[in-house]
Amino acid sequence: MIKKINQAASILGLLLCAVLAYGFWKAGLFNSKEALTSYISQFGWAGPAVFVMFQAVQVVLPILPGGLGCLAGVILFGAWKGFWYNYIGICAGSLAAFAIARVCGRPLLESVFPAKMIEKYDRWMGSGSRFAKWFAFLIFIPVAPDDYLCFLAGTTRIGWRLYTAIILLCKPMSIALYSLGLTMVAQNLLGLWR
Repeated sequence: MIKKINQAASILGLLLCAVLAYGFWKAGLFNSKEALTSYISQFGWAGPAVFVMFQAVQVVLPILPGGLGCLAGVILFGAWKGFWYNYIGICAGSLAAFAIARVCGRPLLESVFPAKMIEKYDRWMGSGSRFAKWFAFLIFIPVAPDDYLCFLAGTTRIGWRLYTAIILLCKPMSIALYSLGLTMVAQNLLGLWR
């Protein structure tokens, strides 16, 4: 039941993002960085606040691939502000995922994530200090399934303090690589704002 709700919410969120992107495209907001920046700035503090909230929710309930959210932050707010808004939102969402898993336990993992993924990371990461070391490494690199790992961590013995330190210290590298790397791809391959 939870898996179906999660899938439906993800599909609905993806459709809403596609409609929003189409609306931006039709309005000519993707024709220049200045047009997009001007449009977003008219919302004042609400623009960044909504984006940060979107990124936080995105960790708990994936709507888009995480890298696309990071790219959106940099496109909408620029490299530095986009990085910080991504960082704040993703860290907040990571803490929320941990808290939810801490309350719901393993049944949540089993109802939301594929059994093969659970078995793979259970076997590979182990428990205790071994788990914490692997968790920190995987959060640091930009290719691991971070959302799942945050939920998984909530079902282990890792403490709040250590978990929070790992998230706050290891997330910046992967967020920076996603944010700036995908921005370069968008600019070079898609000819964005040339």
